[in-house]
Amino acid sequence: MFKNLANAGLFQLAWFAGVFSPQYPALLLGPLLAALVHLLWIGRGEALLLVAVTVLGTLIDSLLLHAGLFDFGEPRWLIPPWLVLMWTLLATTLRHCLAWTASPWWLASALGAVTAPLSYYAGARLAGVGLPFGLWPSLLILAALWAVIFPLLHRLALRMQPVELQPRG
Repeated sequence: MFKNLANAGLFQLAWFAGVFSPQYPALLLGPLLAALVHLLWIGRGEALLLVAVTVLGTLIDSLLLHAGLFDFGEPRWLIPPWLVLMWTLLATTLRHCLAWTASPWWLASALGAVTAPLSYYAGARLAGVGLPFGLWPSLLILAALWAVIFPLLHRLALRMQPVELQPRG
């Protein structure tokens, strides 16, 4: 129980540091340190999951950037580093404080559809990211995507689970 609360708290603190890092670049150390602390505390068995989710998430959000959903105020090919690290932070929660949302699949779907758009909205407001499609269309697009993405991320976390941690039976 304590580890899950610590995981959630560390995620939230690092999330805030990350979204304020465009204005205060030193805060980018927050998400980096959170991921490092996670790996040191939980174990290196999570490293592959963190890398996989970070790469996958960077591709997803970069596609959304090129589709025009996000405006970071300058032309770019990939999302900014702080948003890349948000995916790393999310990966730290999948087997821990958010593990309870993995099953049944519809729970992850519902949670993703509700919380992810709110997280993007809050992050966009705090980091100065524009939503060119408008608020409600952007939130609805994100809700539809995250209704699919979040259960798939849980499935990925289960498939990539180190052998010594896999459930028996």
